[in-house]
Amino acid sequence: MLMRTDPFRELDRFAQQAFGTPARPAIMPMDAWREGDEFVVELDLPGVDPESVDIDVERNVLTIRAERSGPRQDAELVAAERPRGVFHRQIVLGDSLDTERVQASYSAGVLALRIPIAEKAKPRRIEITNGVASDRKAISV
Repeated sequence: MLMRTDPFRELDRFAQQAFGTPARPAIMPMDAWREGDEFVVELDLPGVDPESVDIDVERNVLTIRAERSGPRQDAELVAAERPRGVFHRQIVLGDSLDTERVQASYSAGVLALRIPIAEKAKPRRIEITNGVASDRKAISV
């Protein structure tokens, strides 16, 4: 069977995934960095009610879901440029992070997550013995 291709269909699909649609906005910009013994992730969510933000961790996948509602239903909308609806983002976390102790805060439209490094991933000292208990040396790994 011959299939007719539309070169603009793939471009349109890519644009919807990158920029979202009015029904599914894709805007949730993020910065992430390491600060001491934890990773910090900040996501811009201006105008989002903190009560509408859900954060879940399953295995090593952190999922953030937030919703920005539109104007009241009885309001006459003159311009609609700000994205609204449900925002969704997933972040794959490394095994070296402690997903049991994730902390979240929301201030001035920024959701901040602090994810500590797991104890098992931190450097530790291992003792080496030389066969005699009094000749022990400690080295760092």
